Parts: sequence; structure tokens; C-alpha cells
Amino acid sequence: MATSLTPYLVFDGTAREAMTFYADVLGGRLDVVTFGQYGMEGEAADGVMHAHLLTDDGMRIMASDGAPGDPVVPGSQVNLCLNGDDLERVSAAFARLGEGGEVHVELAPQMWGDTFGQCRDRFGIVWMANVGGAPAEDAPA
Repeated sequence: MATSLTPYLVFDGTAREAMTFYADVLGGRLDVVTFGQYGMEGEAADGVMHAHLLTDDGMRIMASDGAPGDPVVPGSQVNLCLNGDDLERVSAAFARLGEGGEVHVELAPQMWGDTFGQCRDRFGIVWMANVGGAPAEDAPA
């Protein structure tokens, strides 16, 4: 299985609207999960925790709303997400990307079933690493 690199966009409360628009323009399948689906309550519960658009011709975009309390300047935050099913390869890349930077989330199993981590590299770029049990083309969003 190949490892892929996916742009991951962060919005200030408009992730669902933006991703729905992109799905309308580009076609494909859009999956959206809210913070509330994973137990968050209150005003932020309807926010997008993760959205995943996979087009019929293989383009992929992922997105979320910023975490509650974290300000986001629209269009200013684009992260990169390293996806795959080879834990050893993704783990090694994640460890190197975090060298000289800052690890925000250690690469570890998460409540949604995948192994996930997040770091900011020494150049200021945020990287996410996600290892799922399914091939990237078939992985749930």
C-alpha cells in the first residue's frame, strides 16, 4: 500500500459549508464528522471535527473547523496529512518531521480507531500522520 500526502484545511466554523461547496464543484463523496459525535457538548458540538472529500478521479481534501478557543484566520492554515497503512513507515516519517519542531499529539491509537499524531516541523508546517486499517482510498473519513 502506498502512503499518500493530503492537504488538510482548517476553517473558522465554515468547514461544512466549504467542503460541501468543494464537493459540488469537484464531485465525489463527502464524509463529515462533528465534535458532538465524539462527545463534545455545547456550542462547538456542531463544528466539523473531520471532513473528507474523495473525488471520483482520486483527488482528496480533508478539513476541520479549528479547535474551540483556537483562532483561525481563513485561508491561512493548510496542514499536510500523511496517510497510509504502514505504521512503521508513517511512524518513522512522523518522528523525523517532529525533530527540531514541536509534537502536539503523540502518534498513538485514537478513539476513532486509527493511529494519529500531529506535529509542527522546524519550518512551522503542521503535519498530521494517520494510519488506518483500510487502504487510504477506502478509509473512512
